[in-house]
Amino acid sequence: MEKLDLKKARKALFSAPLNRFVPIQAPPVVYFMVDGHGDPNSAPEYRRAVESLYATAYAAKFLCKAKGRDFVVSPLEGLWSAPNPESFTARRKDEWDWTLMIMVPDFVDEETFQEAQARSASKLGERSAALRLETLHEGLCLQALHVGSYDEEGPLLARLHDELMPQGGYGFAGRHHEVYLSDPRKTPAKKLKTLIRQPVRKL
Repeated sequence: MEKLDLKKARKALFSAPLNRFVPIQAPPVVYFMVDGHGDPNSAPEYRRAVESLYATAYAAKFLCKAKGRDFVVSPLEGLWSAPNPESFTARRKDEWDWTLMIMVPDFVDEETFQEAQARSASKLGERSAALRLETLHEGLCLQALHVGSYDEEGPLLARLHDELMPQGGYGFAGRHHEVYLSDPRKTPAKKLKTLIRQPVRKL
């Protein structure tokens, strides 16, 4: 049975030059999503969200595989926002709102999602978080690769917000988006690979 790997099938959504923003067109993509607020390093709901996403994604994978359509579980992604965009460059994490996500193939429908979530909820019990199945269409974005700890993203984001976007005549058209290409449990902080994406519009 052939296994669909979205990182390969949608390569443009998982690769970018190091420390250099380039424009891409992000198509409509289906995700499992869950919302939360606060510092990802300390907020209990953040860990609960991550556990629920992975448990549900793997449950969906096995449900689809039983029907003859297997896929690789994709990396964790996050949408981030705050009342003041400077909260990101200053790393004031208690002010952050987030939506954690895992991309799934288009053939994962609402019925499969509901069954997968029920299975993961029975496994996690009180640690389970309420997810949703949603399509995200970001369109025109600027995207770059960051290597290093998450707390070192500030200068790259400051350059994007204060230099590149004004110079290119771009305005914000969506939430700050990160794709976590490395497993922080197994990768040293200085080697973490994070794809940074910002939906934009021409002013």
